[in-house]
Amino acid sequence: MVRWRSESSGFTLIEVLIALAVLVVTALGVAQLIAVATRAVQASREHTTALVLAAAKMDELRSLAWTYEQQSGGPAVARSDRDTDVSHPDHPSGGSGLSASPDDALSISAPGYVDYLDRAGRWVGHDSAPPPSTAFIRRWAIRPFAADPERTLLLQVLVTTVQDDRSRTTTWNQRSGRDALLVSVRTRAGR
Repeated sequence: MVRWRSESSGFTLIEVLIALAVLVVTALGVAQLIAVATRAVQASREHTTALVLAAAKMDELRSLAWTYEQQSGGPAVARSDRDTDVSHPDHPSGGSGLSASPDDALSISAPGYVDYLDRAGRWVGHDSAPPPSTAFIRRWAIRPFAADPERTLLLQVLVTTVQDDRSRTTTWNQRSGRDALLVSVRTRAGR
């Protein structure tokens, strides 16, 4: 005579459905986590690129002449580069060099104080409107330092994405997390 056990060694349909529901909820949570991580990586990549592009422009501005030259037998004379076009990658003459920028140069695309770059950081233009391939807008401001305007300049470089720039309704005053702002002070040496 065969005896049947009263306890079952398998799973019931309800147990399988509960396990499946837990699996679906966990999978949805992981999918959301992956989406958040992907957005964070993209924002981090854009911020890093913006920092590199801002540092490159700051180096260009700091390389322009801003010094004193000793004249033979006379006083030192201020020498300032006010002619190099740093908005073009070849740096031709006919630009603004280290001339004072408009007050809103970080908020608008002021000629001579803006250039546009693609996703890879390659220069694509420098007019008042960005070309279609623009991913980053790089603007800079040059201001005489109020306490010593003849010797000291305040240099600012802002790099932001086209998307962030278009979403702003007012002047640039709040960072998005993907943009970069570098500030430097330049003082004439050699006097």
